[in-house]
Amino acid sequence: MKEIKLADVSRYRGELMGIAIVFIILFHIPLDRSDMFFGLRRCGNIGVDMFLFLSGIGLWYSWTKQPSFKSFYKRRLLRIFPTWLVISSLYYLQHFDFATGDYVDLILDITINWGFWLHDEGTFWYVPAIMMLYLWAPLYMKLIQRHPVYRWLPVLMICWCCVVQWVIPIHQAVGHIEIFWSRVPIFFIGINIGELVRKDTRIEPAGRSLAVITFLMTAATCIWLEQVRHGRFPLFTERMIYIPLTISLILLLCDLFRHVPKWCSRTFIFLGGLSLEIYLIHNQFVMQYLIPYHLGYWPTALLTLILTLPLAWLLQALIRLSRNCSRPSH
Repeated sequence: MKEIKLADVSRYRGELMGIAIVFIILFHIPLDRSDMFFGLRRCGNIGVDMFLFLSGIGLWYSWTKQPSFKSFYKRRLLRIFPTWLVISSLYYLQHFDFATGDYVDLILDITINWGFWLHDEGTFWYVPAIMMLYLWAPLYMKLIQRHPVYRWLPVLMICWCCVVQWVIPIHQAVGHIEIFWSRVPIFFIGINIGELVRKDTRIEPAGRSLAVITFLMTAATCIWLEQVRHGRFPLFTERMIYIPLTISLILLLCDLFRHVPKWCSRTFIFLGGLSLEIYLIHNQFVMQYLIPYHLGYWPTALLTLILTLPLAWLLQALIRLSRNCSRPSH
């Protein structure tokens, strides 16, 4: 066996993000709990953790090249906010009562999805979550550059998830956004690993066997929990298992992408490049209109992807065009 090259995580970033968005689509398609695929389909939720882990690594790359707060926030804002503003406006305006509605609440929902932070309005929860993580990321990266010992902070973040779940006053105050808290550790672990990826750190061949064991153990546990005990345990506990599951899965997928045909890699790279747009469009603007037809799980998933892709591509093209037009000519 060959040694593991951590640089492959960056090399295959596009393909990995493409797989992650497919996992998320499969997770969102409704499926009866009695179906044998139910537990595996629920684990498609790991696509979010893959995005956050890869985002953390990407942010470290960006920060080490240009450690500027202004540049960092500007690039993140330009990537997410214009696309988010288009989709959030389309969604919240069509559900707003212009006669009696709260216009301040509408503006806050359109701009920062205020409803998520107030009462876990989870329609597009990933966007306000990632924007919040981006807000704190430069401070964390600055901190660990100056004091590397603080790379252990994700351990405290995991402890915080336990506090949020079981310390009643804190649970009552912020427990409604558990879906956010339980994803914070994997994001900052991604930042921590970013330097190892950047330096192309090698892991001895035996590490591949460990990755396989880790993946099989954690995947089997999550599938069993969802298939047999869904709804009877705090979800954050499963998301802690997602951490080793995510990392081991990504390492094994990197091995896989070394051997797949080029057309397969290009397909997933294409999907990964549109992942933000696909995420924002597929559920509320495509899938919701397909579900009433009861076409079945796989036909609905395939049609959702097919119908979402041109809309996602068009949205991205329009945002790029408007950005280019707004730049001053020289």
